[in-house]
Amino acid sequence: MLEFAPIFIYLVMSLLVSLILLGLPFLFSSNSSTYPEKLSAYECGFDPFGDARSRFDIRFYLVSILFIIFDLEVTFFFPWAVSLNKIDLFGFWSMMAFLLILTIGFLYEWKRGALDWE
Repeated sequence: MLEFAPIFIYLVMSLLVSLILLGLPFLFSSNSSTYPEKLSAYECGFDPFGDARSRFDIRFYLVSILFIIFDLEVTFFFPWAVSLNKIDLFGFWSMMAFLLILTIGFLYEWKRGALDWE
């Protein structure tokens, strides 16, 4: 149980710093400068026009999903790079196979036109 003490200390310190950073603005803020226009939903000066729940083109969703997929693969690079000297050639070629599969998927999406806007 003693080996988990640093993790527990880290979690407690993270929680304390988070709570301090969340509470600090309330300490220094002033409620006297609030007025109805400032508290309104549209501070830009324009009256709302149209519906806020309008439909988006499916390409926005597709690009965001593709971004998440290809962004998550970057998270695999850090542990791989840190432990590369311990995992030798097997780890190197495993990552190369992973990148090859990822590249094939990217080329497939590109060829299918998933990244085209027009």
